[in-house]
Amino acid sequence: MGRAFEVRKESMMKTALAKSKVYAKYGKEIYMAAKAGVPDPELNVNLKRVIEKAKKDQVTSDVIKRAIDKAKGNSDENYYEIRYEGFGPGNSLIIVECLTDNNNRALSDVRTAFNKSGGKLGVSGSVMHQFEHVSAFLVESTEDKILEVLLENNLDVKNIESEGDEITIYAEPSQYAEVKNALKNAGIETKEDNITFLPLQSVEITSKEELEKFEKLINTLEELDDVQNVYHNVK
Repeated sequence: MGRAFEVRKESMMKTALAKSKVYAKYGKEIYMAAKAGVPDPELNVNLKRVIEKAKKDQVTSDVIKRAIDKAKGNSDENYYEIRYEGFGPGNSLIIVECLTDNNNRALSDVRTAFNKSGGKLGVSGSVMHQFEHVSAFLVESTEDKILEVLLENNLDVKNIESEGDEITIYAEPSQYAEVKNALKNAGIETKEDNITFLPLQSVEITSKEELEKFEKLINTLEELDDVQNVYHNVK
């Protein structure tokens, strides 16, 4: 078949593995969101948010339906949310969110990833104070229009940033559904929206060696089965 076939085969395998990881990640998150409330996205705000996010990441309807049906079936399978904080190469600060059915395994895997990349796992609160927990919305509109929508819906958000024809709205995590619905009712679609952690200050890693270590750490963390999200302060 030759080298070209082998390269294509390897690329296809990597793509399949990446899809499998994404499907598994959202499968757990959708299952837990459905199990924690009503298994109906129209009645469960958090479930609706996760499903919309999954669809943007090209998760199939079949994967979404299976996760919801699993929750409806009263499965006794449980996952626990755990958040780890750590210090990476080049003065980087990292938050790792896990959804796991085995706390010891998750802790061991995350700690090993930090140690192998020259980083160090910190204690609870050691990094979190350097980040802000927000719901963020990126839209194409004008600042005047967004202010009008927020005012009409009596929404007091944290901040609004304007860059060209793109507006970013920052609100409290608890305001996610209110802001999303206000924008939707005004006919404004979000290009991106999520509940996330934003660094209060960013750092730039100038050393090639430190940057390679940092990228290795992030890639390793994101490949772990228990890891859902990774946030950092590197530009």
